[in-house]
Amino acid sequence: MLSETFITAIRAQPKSANTAIAKDVGIFVHDLHPTLTQKSSFKKSSTPVNALAATDTHIFAAQVDKAVVHVYSRERGNQEALVSFPERIHSLTMIAETVLVLGTAEGRVILWEICTGRQVSTPAAHLQPISCLAATRSHLLTGSEDSNINVWSIHRLLSLTTSETHEPLRTLSNHRAAITALVMGHSASTTNICVSASKDNTVIVWNYHSGDLLRTFLLPSTPLCLALDPCDRGVFVGFEDGSIQILEFLQRDSVLNPLFDTRLQNTPLQITLPPWTAPSDVGAAHCMGLSYDGTSLLSGHASGKIAQWDAGRKAFSAEITDLNAPVTNILMQFPFPERRMTKLSTVVKPKLGENAYTFTAQLSGSIGSNTFARVLEDPGFPADMLEDAISRLSRPVATSSSADEKLQKENEELWKVVNEQRALQRKTWEKYTKLKSGGV
Repeated sequence: MLSETFITAIRAQPKSANTAIAKDVGIFVHDLHPTLTQKSSFKKSSTPVNALAATDTHIFAAQVDKAVVHVYSRERGNQEALVSFPERIHSLTMIAETVLVLGTAEGRVILWEICTGRQVSTPAAHLQPISCLAATRSHLLTGSEDSNINVWSIHRLLSLTTSETHEPLRTLSNHRAAITALVMGHSASTTNICVSASKDNTVIVWNYHSGDLLRTFLLPSTPLCLALDPCDRGVFVGFEDGSIQILEFLQRDSVLNPLFDTRLQNTPLQITLPPWTAPSDVGAAHCMGLSYDGTSLLSGHASGKIAQWDAGRKAFSAEITDLNAPVTNILMQFPFPERRMTKLSTVVKPKLGENAYTFTAQLSGSIGSNTFARVLEDPGFPADMLEDAISRLSRPVATSSSADEKLQKENEELWKVVNEQRALQRKTWEKYTKLKSGGV
């Protein structure tokens, strides 16, 4: 059966001592399928909302009201490093498991290549702290408490040759209050979407490539977190009162996607359907995560409880755990990780002003059945490779093909002509020499 993992983080210390949660634990790793179990935990972390990122080997957690990021090794099960930055960190996200993006309290974006230590910092593009981040391999979105969303090019930010000042490609500015959450679509085309939530009680769908507003949803309560359907058919919204709602983009009786209907783009849609509610008071929904198949939704709440919702029945399913402190982050781990030739064994801390560019990683698994891989795996040249090389040298020359035989015959004829011309030249030179000596 498919195994699916999720990582959660809490803020502040437990509310009471009477709990099954170990003391000082701030980050938890759980298995969702086939059975819900806690795999591991990490201590000494108080993580704000939207400030947790992870790779296959490490977990990165910003700390509340601090300019530091805690780095935890998932393989060794301990805190590996404490990395300081010049500004307080408000949000984190990871790009391709190689670049950690940090949003600061001063409205700046910092990109840290965790395998090289290279650090890139942008000017203060936002007037207030960056509250949330979302990224693909090519684009980065930064949402701020100043109500604006900036779209950045990852390639320009990480370019080693450009000397230009880093500026966003465009700004999405239809919200009227702080941005609380951002999610990006799963498409790789130029019509890919992103969805933003704001304290102005709206959720907006954008085409971030063009900057076009596609749809505006008017909500009855303040949205705090989002989770996008795996097929981009709708978005799940978590509210300040702890309830959950789904905003569906597609209509059952429509062949076309209404998001790209220009007649609807300037018409806000008022949501009147009742939200999903839990049987008990769970507190504000700070974060959400959706299972790989889109059938199970997890939400983390201010009470410390993590609720599970049935996306198909659109109803509360169960309370799966109580972490005894506000749950601020839920990261769903992709069950089919991309196979990589290298893995990060130890993060390289940021080095300001460092000119050298050195990639530090560990080769993972077998490189293949080629000669280079075999030599790397053995202390010297493998015996079977040496025997094969010697046998190849002692083999007789293979019989030429018909094309080779034809070419060889043509070469022989040409050499015959050349030799005849040389013989004629030699006779002519001898005759000339003899006549010249007789004349003298």
